[in-house]
Amino acid sequence: MTLFLEQGLNGLQYGLMLFLLAAGLTIVFGVMDLINLAHGSLYMVGAFVAAWLVPITGSFWLALPGAVIVTALVAVVLELGLLRSLYARDHLSQVLATFALILVLNDAMKMVFGSDLPLSAPEALAGPVALPLGLQYPAWRLLIIAVGLLLALLLYLLVEKTRVGALVRAGASNRRMSSAMGVNVPRLFTAVFAFGAALCAVAGCLLGPLLAVQVGMGENILIPAFMVVVIGGVGSIRGALLGALLVGVVDTLGRTLLQRGLHIWLPPQWSSAAGPALASVAMYLLMAGILLWRPQGLWPVRGR
Repeated sequence: MTLFLEQGLNGLQYGLMLFLLAAGLTIVFGVMDLINLAHGSLYMVGAFVAAWLVPITGSFWLALPGAVIVTALVAVVLELGLLRSLYARDHLSQVLATFALILVLNDAMKMVFGSDLPLSAPEALAGPVALPLGLQYPAWRLLIIAVGLLLALLLYLLVEKTRVGALVRAGASNRRMSSAMGVNVPRLFTAVFAFGAALCAVAGCLLGPLLAVQVGMGENILIPAFMVVVIGGVGSIRGALLGALLVGVVDTLGRTLLQRGLHIWLPPQWSSAAGPALASVAMYLLMAGILLWRPQGLWPVRGR
């Protein structure tokens, strides 16, 4: 029972971080109709900048907003300098150009910071916290869950309850009509792209102490993020949250429970290798099953 609760919380934490990436990805895709394979690279940029700023500022909490601002500025430069010219191109051109951007950003990080940088959680949050049912759970992971839930709520209120959110939803539904109604679409696109990059940076900073801050870290999380967008429905924030939680819990529980189940029948070295592989397959089966049931995703944008 304790193992199930612990892995359930790990799945919730992973799902919420996936949501931060997928939210920016689905907004960019839904509003700008841009397939941005380099979205995960902005997550990498945020983690590297945070790891670089922590020794300079002496505080993770000062480095975090600095990394978010720097990543958003990088996104603005990329949008104005390159991606804006891709909006009128077909999706294949966008995929090829943004894949090239992944390679460029990987080499840029390696030239500036090296192949990897250490990033540790604040010392006060390095230990475990006692939870009910005798569960000892890492304080840093609990903070990630709290931040993820808070940002999900704020993002929902921003998109659903504010004028800015109405502009984003209008742009996702009908770009030409939004432009005809006086919306400055190029400025909206730049702001949306920078906002998505800022969410990536938050995820990179929070996951950096748990995972290795290294070149190429963005590619590993890009596929699950795209799966979340497809499962939830393109352009849907609520769908992205639901899809992220599903993917996060299925992947995390699958890696643990499948490995333990296989351990009964197979040698340890075989079960250790087969468990994670089958968990990855379970995510694809989840996506295939949902798309067979609801081809538009779990929570598609109305009017799309």
